Amino acid sequence: MNASTHQQLANFIWKICNLLRGPYKRNEYRKVILPLTVLRRFDCVLADTKQAVLAAHQQHAGQPDTVREQLLEAASGLPFYNTSKLDFDRLLDDPNLLAQNLNAYIGGFSENVREVIERFGFVDHIARMDEKNLLYEVVKAFAGVDLSVERVDNMQMGYVFEELIRIGAEQSNEEAGEHFTPREVIRLMVSLLLSPERDLGKSHVVKTIYDPACGTGGMLSVAEEYLLEHNRESRPILYGQDHNDEAWAVCKSDMLLKGQDADNIIRGNTFTSDGFQRHPDGKPWKFDYMLANPPFGVEWKPQRQVIEREHDTLGYDGRFGAGTPRINDGSLLFLQHMLSKMQPVDEDGAGGSRIAIVFNGSPLFTGDAGSGESDIRRWIIENDWLEAILALPDQMFYNTGISTYIWILTNRKEQHRKGRVQLIDGRQFFVKMRRNLGEKRKELSPYQVDDLTRIHGNFTHGETREFTDEDPVTHQPRTRSLAVSKVFDNSDFGYQKITVERPLRLNFAATPERIAQLEDEKAFANLATSKKRPGQQHDDEVEAGKRRQESIRALLDAIAEETDGEVIDDRDEFLEVLQNEASAAGIRLSAPERKAVISALGRRDPGAAICNDSKGNPEPDTELRDTETVPLGVEVDDYMAREVMPHVPDAWVDHSKTKFGYEIPLNRHFYVYEPPRPLDDIEADLQALEHEIVGMLAEVTA
Repeated sequence: MNASTHQQLANFIWKICNLLRGPYKRNEYRKVILPLTVLRRFDCVLADTKQAVLAAHQQHAGQPDTVREQLLEAASGLPFYNTSKLDFDRLLDDPNLLAQNLNAYIGGFSENVREVIERFGFVDHIARMDEKNLLYEVVKAFAGVDLSVERVDNMQMGYVFEELIRIGAEQSNEEAGEHFTPREVIRLMVSLLLSPERDLGKSHVVKTIYDPACGTGGMLSVAEEYLLEHNRESRPILYGQDHNDEAWAVCKSDMLLKGQDADNIIRGNTFTSDGFQRHPDGKPWKFDYMLANPPFGVEWKPQRQVIEREHDTLGYDGRFGAGTPRINDGSLLFLQHMLSKMQPVDEDGAGGSRIAIVFNGSPLFTGDAGSGESDIRRWIIENDWLEAILALPDQMFYNTGISTYIWILTNRKEQHRKGRVQLIDGRQFFVKMRRNLGEKRKELSPYQVDDLTRIHGNFTHGETREFTDEDPVTHQPRTRSLAVSKVFDNSDFGYQKITVERPLRLNFAATPERIAQLEDEKAFANLATSKKRPGQQHDDEVEAGKRRQESIRALLDAIAEETDGEVIDDRDEFLEVLQNEASAAGIRLSAPERKAVISALGRRDPGAAICNDSKGNPEPDTELRDTETVPLGVEVDDYMAREVMPHVPDAWVDHSKTKFGYEIPLNRHFYVYEPPRPLDDIEADLQALEHEIVGMLAEVTA
């Protein structure tokens, strides 16, 4: 079955929804279609061994449950079975008891299948369809769909499940973050993840593969397929977790049908209920390969308390020691979770893990130096775990058209990659689809998947490819050679955010305008207030405050008379005048009062003398404070001498405020400047348009 055929089959199944119209809303259709598709698949797969299972069920009825379950699985040849005499065809023999019989048929499945159907919440819909006289026609329609392994293999069945979920999500208008990963994107991720591996061809090699946001299990299935294609004797063991009941049920069904250990698919929230925290012997879970496509831009506020507690109490011994991102996007939390599950690397270089994860653009650059996102990037890059980032074309996903990026990480880089990061621009690698699927308008061809994998393997700075696109000016096709791969040192993504200070310079004058501003100073106004309850003491304090205000006003008037309103451009000189006049008036200003006077009478003046603190150091002017971003490989003093001091020679760096940050401006590194059109060409076009308009007007007025 090819891709178009599985889409046709999914569309055919979805047309059964026409029977549900009226009693069911469009966004409810999949609550019926998905569980019935799963049930029909189990029904078809078990058909050949049905009689053998019934015979074994009768023969071993007196055996203990655990023994009987093993014998029934042996009879079915699969890790599940059904002991009911019914199947989809026989269910239709008694329309009046169809609901009762369908429930009994579901009850005849092994516990692992019953759990799956339970998570779909399908029992309620059996009763609902029966009440609305829909059940018989719906079951009859599914009985006519051949979902046997001979007709639809396990891989293609996975495609059908995903296509049904995609259609259902589209009809439910789900948000962009709730999307499913196209299979060609998964193939590219798996190829990037596994192509450098040298031991995949070993006989009976065992590899563990984990997806912490597994959804319907697409990534796990493609990874398994890749391993088996390259080595039929390999033993991929799949693990996954997802909090969505529906997606979990589909994934577990898929694992059961393929013979994988379905108990390795855990239902629950990865952050708050890590299903793979520790083995029964207490050892932490570790995996060889990890893949994920976590939801884009989904907030983690519901899990905030658990995550922040782990961050604060366990630090790097937990999963989130490097930091926590802003509350509205938990993508980097998934990555930290995966990094915590890397296999350790032995002294001889054996062991280790490889990770592939899909992000939107936010984790590349969101967050300033010192923020949670920047600290997480710093932790990853300084540990030399980031191997490569590949930019995908936009409009690749079903429910969102945003740009996406594949990150490849490992704790056992090849020798020539150590200390370096490869950026790959794959935005031009696409073919337009004949028919859009939701927001998905582009796809990767098998050749493009292979070519991007080759580019990753080549690890060449400046590698190019030729692309044909439309010239934005002439709108004619043009062919250009563009860089698709660049290699950087880890430190190229780091920077220091330095705080540049300039000295505070103030002049002072006791003029009527400045003295009047004293009334607006909070410390001065508060003198005539009292915190006591209304009464004599309250009134006495207010009156005393007013008298104090009058004495300060008189002091400033005396300074005005003494200086004749002259501007004093040295704060120390002004403070001496203030002190002398206060002593003469018998007034001792408190620190808040003194500060209020300085604020009212002082004005910033670039020509004034520098204000120094008690230790003789220049005081910084907070209004002139600025920050500069200095690349890690550049000395701060050299940067200041070259970029800052020629313009503001009195500036200095407050090193106590310096923060280190990391960002990955991938798009900027691949930006190609396109010069604007020559002015003469633009003018010629405008003149031609003017002549054309004049000619058209002449025809109208003729």
